[in-house]
Amino acid sequence: MSLQQFDGLEIPAPADFHVHLRDGPMMELVTPTIRQGGVNTVFVMPNLVPPITTVQHALDYKKRLEAIEPNVNFLMSLYLHPDITPEVVKEAVAAGITGIKSYPAGVTTNSSAGVVSYEPFYPVFEEMERQNMVLNLHGEVPGSKDNDITILNAEEAFLPTLKGLHERFPKLRIILEHCTSAAAIEAVKSCGPTVSATITAHHLFLIVDDWAGDPHSFCKPVAKTPKDREALLKTVVSGNQKFFLGTDSAPHPAINKRGDKVAAGVFTQPHAVGYVLSALEQGIERGVIKADDVTEEKLKGFLGLNGRKFYGAEDKKGEKVVLRKDGVKVQSLLKNADGSIEVVPFRRDQKTWSAEWK
Repeated sequence: MSLQQFDGLEIPAPADFHVHLRDGPMMELVTPTIRQGGVNTVFVMPNLVPPITTVQHALDYKKRLEAIEPNVNFLMSLYLHPDITPEVVKEAVAAGITGIKSYPAGVTTNSSAGVVSYEPFYPVFEEMERQNMVLNLHGEVPGSKDNDITILNAEEAFLPTLKGLHERFPKLRIILEHCTSAAAIEAVKSCGPTVSATITAHHLFLIVDDWAGDPHSFCKPVAKTPKDREALLKTVVSGNQKFFLGTDSAPHPAINKRGDKVAAGVFTQPHAVGYVLSALEQGIERGVIKADDVTEEKLKGFLGLNGRKFYGAEDKKGEKVVLRKDGVKVQSLLKNADGSIEVVPFRRDQKTWSAEWK
């Protein structure tokens, strides 16, 4: 069985609650692909160079994004850093900034200024709790030769930190970003209603064997075992409102995906919604989930409504998209007009579902 019954289905405009849009020429190249992917609301990551640690920097960045694509609602964030104080939290909320993103130092792209210890930020978290601001967590522990932590268990090693922060700040709204493991799913479920999580599209396809042989499927946190992928697929169709789409689409110049050190990031923005449908079809073919598990209500929830509810990000325009089975072929390469920037999309040259604007 397949998802043929959803070919032609009209749904509320999806939202993507974890995107990297970069800056400069790369920003100009990838930002127009947001709506191409069937999305009109995005939560934008702050790990630029330098990172976004001031309200003015975030607002200036938002203006540059809106100048490229005025028909997208850009939800902005700050980068958790010693410059972030309770006063900055209050200023950010007053300016309409949605969240603060935490990167453990050194675990992923542009995270060198990240967190070493959370304790110094407790006053910031207390103010965030008061202001109803979201804390977005990249859930990995930095590895070293002394702590027996690798890219395969870095997420699971972080989960006690998630639970500890939730226990200390029970009213603080927390997102565990880009869950990749069954353990992460269970940890989020075990927390109260203020804790939710994003799941990417590419982790619904991948296991460790895939990214180990393909630099364009390598991201942080990395895809893990078939059992972990199974847990993610089952969660998407569970109807649990704690979980929703955050693609973690992360473009890198193609040249940075070659050579001695491969950049971490998978570019999925142009087909954000389509990839989810294609991944669910593959899950059905493998017998991990059943076609009957995938309902219109669950699709609408995961693709947008759950996240919009958590963030309070209502689509005031009331836009709709129509899903089309195998409606598009993924391009092999995305590049700008002068050819100075080239990006390889995930699942290049393969057919996937499309989302057409109503």
